[in-house]
Amino acid sequence: MTLRSIYLTGTKLQRLVRSELDTRETYDLPLRRRLWLWRRGFLSRSDYLYDLEGGRHRQYLTDFERFVRTPRINGEWTVALSNKLVFHWMLAPFDEHRPAVYGMVRDGRFLSVGGDADTNAGDRHPMPAGGAVTTEDQGDATAEVTRRLEREGRLVLKWIKGGGGQNVYLCSYRDGDYRVNGEAKTAAEFDDLVSGLDDYLVCEHVEQFDFGASIYPETTNTLRIITMYDDGEPFVPIAILRTGTDRSAPMDNFSKGGLSAEIDVETGTLGAAAQLPEEDLVFRSEHPDTGEQIEGVELPGWEAIRDGVLEIAAENAHVPYVGWDVVPTDDSGGFQIIEGNSYPGAKSLQVHRPLLADDRVRAFYEQHDVLDR
Repeated sequence: MTLRSIYLTGTKLQRLVRSELDTRETYDLPLRRRLWLWRRGFLSRSDYLYDLEGGRHRQYLTDFERFVRTPRINGEWTVALSNKLVFHWMLAPFDEHRPAVYGMVRDGRFLSVGGDADTNAGDRHPMPAGGAVTTEDQGDATAEVTRRLEREGRLVLKWIKGGGGQNVYLCSYRDGDYRVNGEAKTAAEFDDLVSGLDDYLVCEHVEQFDFGASIYPETTNTLRIITMYDDGEPFVPIAILRTGTDRSAPMDNFSKGGLSAEIDVETGTLGAAAQLPEEDLVFRSEHPDTGEQIEGVELPGWEAIRDGVLEIAAENAHVPYVGWDVVPTDDSGGFQIIEGNSYPGAKSLQVHRPLLADDRVRAFYEQHDVLDR
């Protein structure tokens, strides 16, 4: 094991311990039960989410395996997913499925990556399709981002690293009204926000179509589609629809109180939606805030979305394990990929069923030395 891998393993262990400490008051368990969970690689919250009794814990990917082992699967190519600009370039052959990246905020300057911001103002993708890096200083970041926001109406500012909805600003402008993550801002406050950012991408806001908006309109509701490899071919072992709630808005993240509904991979039919407990875990047939039906509803265009993601995964075999965050954009299978995750979270998936009950999934994790058993 190299010094770098030892460091990364230690970092992931720290995150695992921090996650347990951050939630210990939410999940009130006797010390004896916590020790039972810890010895088997689970955090306390997993006892609320999974059916671990009667030996069934062996069918679940443990928290230790997810935090410490799965980040190794993609190896050096993890950067293709962890760096959002590199990920954007990786999707260049599938341009219709990636949002535009207008530029980057760095050290108070706006950097147009691969083109002139003014010349390409009407272009959907100012950077070259091949991903060659050319950065041109286009001036003051606050002025350029404000100009683009006022022209586009909506923008997303993303730190080039990080996931889980952290360090993302959803920005909108209309008739002098600035909003960031749903909160009203003055022009001066918006300028202060932008001036404090460093290594943030300025991205197109992807509009979901009526289906997602009807379930819950206050968030962009995404599909999390997992791809793995079996005998040289990618497959989708599990997929979920994530929708926001009043608890999670302006994000749809399950960890923030959003909903997770499993998608039948073959038919696109939605199951009941799980929500992390304030007290007890609940599964909902309808959205708790809008009353829209979820369970039993067929996701429009699912087959085309699934096959499209598999095609992209097949062209990127150097990253065999990906959690794709997908926004459906029409009812015939159009979609945009807004993010790729190198070690996607397991709780929003396994709350529906244990991953290791699928022999292909177990074999994939065994092949990549993930399973600690």
